[in-house]
Amino acid sequence: MAAIRLIPTLRRQGHPLADPLAQQQILANVPAPPFADTLAAYGLGPLRAGSRIEVLQINVGRRCNQTCRHCHVDAGPDRTEVMPPEIVAACLDLLARWQIPVLDITGGAPEMHPAFAEMVRRARALGCHVIDRCNLTIAQLPNYRYLPRFFAEQQVEIIASLPAPDPAGTDGQRGAGVFDQSLATLRELNALGYGHPGSGLLLNLIANPTGPHLPEPQATLEARWRTVLAEQYGIVFNQLYTLTNMPISRYLAYLHESGQLDDYIQLLVQSFNPATVAGLMCRTTLSVGWDGRLYDCDFNQMLDLALPQTIVDVTLNDLIDRDIRTAAHCYACTAAAGST
Repeated sequence: MAAIRLIPTLRRQGHPLADPLAQQQILANVPAPPFADTLAAYGLGPLRAGSRIEVLQINVGRRCNQTCRHCHVDAGPDRTEVMPPEIVAACLDLLARWQIPVLDITGGAPEMHPAFAEMVRRARALGCHVIDRCNLTIAQLPNYRYLPRFFAEQQVEIIASLPAPDPAGTDGQRGAGVFDQSLATLRELNALGYGHPGSGLLLNLIANPTGPHLPEPQATLEARWRTVLAEQYGIVFNQLYTLTNMPISRYLAYLHESGQLDDYIQLLVQSFNPATVAGLMCRTTLSVGWDGRLYDCDFNQMLDLALPQTIVDVTLNDLIDRDIRTAAHCYACTAAAGST
């Protein structure tokens, strides 16, 4: 099987935008109204979390077998950050004590964490629904060939990245060889029951644009992906979600260096949809970084917009109805139909 072409991470390049503070400064200077002001103009008031944590999303590290061009994490094989055992234990303890119903595991490639299988098993033993944010190609590496069957045994919901239902679109964004390796994993998952109605094994795909524009309507893309993948490759799945590219990390560097950042932010601002605000994931999700620091969402995590508490010392009262930290990147989650 062909190797994936890798591009160097911003950290590996010594790029100035590898620093989250530098990213914050650039976003603070874009010609856009503060996100809080836009909410106020629509009578939506300050953005606040709800009264219950529905999802604990843990970013277990920055290591990944890919280096995708749009990656807001700047993940790659050269990244060394990994969640230590004591933070893993604190996350699992919080799941049990607060009876959080969903554990959402992300990275990097989350499966590269040495305790990934243990985390899944222990969360499932607590009765949690487990979501794995999977790049699909990881399951084709020798040390991770166990993953498809393990996912099925543990009834893990898979949310898998597939930018396009064709080699050109997917490989152009994620690296040469990614599409073929992704198909190989999808076929294995389908053979285990994933994506088939009534199996209980959820295989959801997620797609984002390859350029500085908004995704097409989700229903339109889902119908296209479903037809192409079924007819040309024999692949089935449950749902397709769309994600607006976040002006963070590698994608921010691309927009900034190509002179497209201001126009892209203006597109997001002009496409603001107040109907998306009630369903923003930051209202019901707590994001945990690899080092145990806490955030309103994974995007704030990458910009180092942290909460005062850590996973070790946080209390539920610290989080209920808290003000959510916002910046210009928040417009990506509220543009058009919103990012699901």
